Amino acid sequence: MEQPQEFDDPNSTISSILDHLRQMNVTVEFFPNKLKPGWGENVIYVLDRLADFALKNTNFSWKQPVYPTEETEGEEDDIEDEAELTLEKVEEDMIDDMDDDDEEEENILHMDDLKDLTVKDDEFQKPENFLYSTTTLEEWQLELERVLPQLKVTLRPDTRDWRSHIELMHEHRSKIDKTLTFTEKQLDSLHNEISRSLEKISSREKYLNSQLEPLLMEYRNLQNVAAENREQYRQVSGRLVEKSHILAQITDELDRVKHEMDERGSSMTDGAPLVSIRKALTRVKQEVTAMDVRIGVVEQKTLLSKLKDKSNLQRDMNAPVYNNMDLGLY
Repeated sequence: MEQPQEFDDPNSTISSILDHLRQMNVTVEFFPNKLKPGWGENVIYVLDRLADFALKNTNFSWKQPVYPTEETEGEEDDIEDEAELTLEKVEEDMIDDMDDDDEEEENILHMDDLKDLTVKDDEFQKPENFLYSTTTLEEWQLELERVLPQLKVTLRPDTRDWRSHIELMHEHRSKIDKTLTFTEKQLDSLHNEISRSLEKISSREKYLNSQLEPLLMEYRNLQNVAAENREQYRQVSGRLVEKSHILAQITDELDRVKHEMDERGSSMTDGAPLVSIRKALTRVKQEVTAMDVRIGVVEQKTLLSKLKDKSNLQRDMNAPVYNNMDLGLY
């Protein structure tokens, strides 16, 4: 299979992956779009199957883990150095407290005193008379509470040590084994109860189906009849709508004809049109008379202008004519 690129179609990539799984006889019981988010149970299932086939093809075999050998002397020296450093810090803190408070100086336990106490048994000399303490329990508790913070020496373990990790793994494995037996019993009992419940449900379902079979058949027949009636009602309602549209058109046409008839009847009985016609005729006659007067005035002016032009022409004709010589003399 070719490695898919960044800009490839995710649907084609998913289909090719599922095709390879089917070629390797892996049952795929989910839809391809379940792999598109890139997370979930189905994605882990596909990766698990592909990893199994990859290990088989490479002939991989599990072996016992080989722990690396490390130098323990250096680690022990480091731990001892850390312990010495922490003890030196404790001694310094104790000395500081001694300088701050003179009363506590007498009650501080020095490390040299501890060294003096660590002697062998044969060197220990038993006193002739035993000394009995007169300090009560409450005083010892108070003294212990006061001195306890100064006696704490903590050695922090290294969290990077592989031995501690292995011990934790063994502890967790033992806890898992202990709880697994109990949980297996509970799961088995739960599985048995669920299987019994499923058997009861299936038997009751079969019984109910056998009892309700005739009623279901009747219900199906009634559903078919109701579907036929609904279809007939739909067809009749469609025809009724068409008829109602035709009735509305005829009603509109009838109203229009009635309105025209009413207008014609009112116009035949009403004398208002005649009056308006008479008024219009008188107005037309007045306009014609005014136009005749204007035409007469225009004709008179035209005649006067013609007569004036004629008289001017006759005057020009009767005037003396001078030749060019005379004009030159002048």
